Amino acid sequence: MTPAQAKKLFAGQQTRYVLAQFVDIHGAAKAKAVPVAHYDMVTGEGAGFAGFAVWGLGMTPDGPDFMAVGDPSTLTPVPWMPGFARMACDGYVRGKPYPYCSRVAARRQLARLADRGYTMFTGIEPEFMLLKRGADGSLGLVDPTDQLDKPCYDYKGLARTSGILDELSRHMRSVGIDVYQIDHEDANGQFEVNYTYADAIKSADHYIFFKMAASEVARAHGAIATFMPKPFANRPGNGAHFHISLGTAKQKNAFYDKNDKRGMRLSQLGYWFMGGLLKHARALAAICAPSVNSYKRLVVGRSLSGATWAPAFIAYGDNNRTACVRVPGGRIEFRLPDGAMNPYLATAAIAAAGLDGIDNKLDPGSPLNLNLYELTLEQIHKRGIGLLPQSLHEAIDALEQDTVVKDGLGTELAAEFIRVKRMEWIEYSRHVSDWESDRYLEMF
Repeated sequence: MTPAQAKKLFAGQQTRYVLAQFVDIHGAAKAKAVPVAHYDMVTGEGAGFAGFAVWGLGMTPDGPDFMAVGDPSTLTPVPWMPGFARMACDGYVRGKPYPYCSRVAARRQLARLADRGYTMFTGIEPEFMLLKRGADGSLGLVDPTDQLDKPCYDYKGLARTSGILDELSRHMRSVGIDVYQIDHEDANGQFEVNYTYADAIKSADHYIFFKMAASEVARAHGAIATFMPKPFANRPGNGAHFHISLGTAKQKNAFYDKNDKRGMRLSQLGYWFMGGLLKHARALAAICAPSVNSYKRLVVGRSLSGATWAPAFIAYGDNNRTACVRVPGGRIEFRLPDGAMNPYLATAAIAAAGLDGIDNKLDPGSPLNLNLYELTLEQIHKRGIGLLPQSLHEAIDALEQDTVVKDGLGTELAAEFIRVKRMEWIEYSRHVSDWESDRYLEMF
């Protein structure tokens, strides 16, 4: 978007401010409101931030400013904030792209793919729950009648939250993000809004915009939209599955091959890329499932909810939702990411792992088209199926040992991510929970 086009947009939308928006290491949106008269500043030197005040920017109080430089192609109105527009930004320090900025890290890995003639496309499926707090502060469902044992696709659950979902969909569609279906998911109070895939940077930008919209639309309705991976022990968790393909100048989807002998319509390139994902899956878990709570979702064995869509096993299959990777005909669905992930870090890590698979022609082995949840751990081990980490601590250990994924993030950002997540694990480990008090207080 040129400055003239931006000014036309501002006039037509009666825009007064531009949100210069970036994310911290956790993927949480950060922003400054800049009057539109200073739009050129945001796209030039950038809006200045004290980086020490933001998680994961690797700065000290005596350091330089973190400059959020706007990407004009992302400029859109913010429909739930009349008078505001949003522009996604890259981080710069002293006039250079800042290696601690996750959007910069994603761009760097996508540039490596571009050097080989590939464009990475992703479609991210955001699952979330609509909750509310009671008078006593306890959390419950925004629709207390949503209590079916198997609520997936339930009409009543969808109808009774349609005000929130419709407003959210209209806001997304009004800025050109093509919502094509909305459904009630497998947990009570859980929903998914699907929108069309895009190039990987745009897709990550859209995901952040969606989370911004969902939280504020829900709040306006007296609700809470949570992307927490596992809000309730007895219900399925919130995933954010990545659908991945590579395009070339000659082929929109270079992962598609109708002559695939395995019948999954996946090309050799796609199998190599998938081989990289599987080889590095344990390290990718730290990036794609980056919270303590994430590992309440990635359980081995039967879920407390009686149903789980989370992949605990490092394997792939045709339409097999019990594996880490599903192949729904000519593309890859990576089922590991959850609602806590930073989409730019996940994109960078996935691209790096996939490139390693392509460069080294990594064979993912044969598909496993069976219900892996039904196998015992002994049977899993006999088949040579790897397990994803079962705690954040285990995942960070795997990341620390994986040079490919660390290089995908960049040396500085990887070290900062590991440092922040080690702190998170230590804080969690020292916390005394209600479960511990209930179990141990009078046991001894």
